[in-house]
Amino acid sequence: MTVKILALCGSTRRGSVNRKLLDVAVRGAGDSDAEARLVSLADHALPFYDGDFEQEHGVPAPARELQRLLAEHDALLVASPEYNGGYTALLKNAIDWISRPMATGESGVQLFQGKVAAVISASPGPMGGIRSMLGMRGVLEKLGMLVIPQGFSLAAAHQAFDADGSLIQKPVETEVRAVGAKLVETARRLSKA
Repeated sequence: MTVKILALCGSTRRGSVNRKLLDVAVRGAGDSDAEARLVSLADHALPFYDGDFEQEHGVPAPARELQRLLAEHDALLVASPEYNGGYTALLKNAIDWISRPMATGESGVQLFQGKVAAVISASPGPMGGIRSMLGMRGVLEKLGMLVIPQGFSLAAAHQAFDADGSLIQKPVETEVRAVGAKLVETARRLSKA
């Protein structure tokens, strides 16, 4: 079975260290013969979730596209930057919109349920975004995802990559790739259960 992974980054910033870290984890998933699709939230501009907006305008087309993408994938790989000790509003907003009712009227929450996820983070700080990772784990678990214990938080991330966007320390790269590989392995096991 070819495992399909949807990869999301909670930052749309050019040169984002979280996007670079996500690229490494995606390569690890590819090493395990998975098919990964990296989606930029910049390509899915969404208003901040508001129940009144939804009632008046419905679920926006970019949210419908994200729902479709999640439905087509077996697993979710998330790079969750840390802003002031928490996950980004951009990432949480996308998840909130995906969870809204689908065009069929069924709950968007079911798109998350029973699927496997992994969370990674990079930060210039000494904790590597661990608080963001823990918060995002809680959100994904609340939505019914199985979040694997393997994750990775990269401290001093602004110094961790070379000019080509590769991790300078090869043992670190090995660990990050292992997150992607473990995500694939877990998704395969779940599909056989």
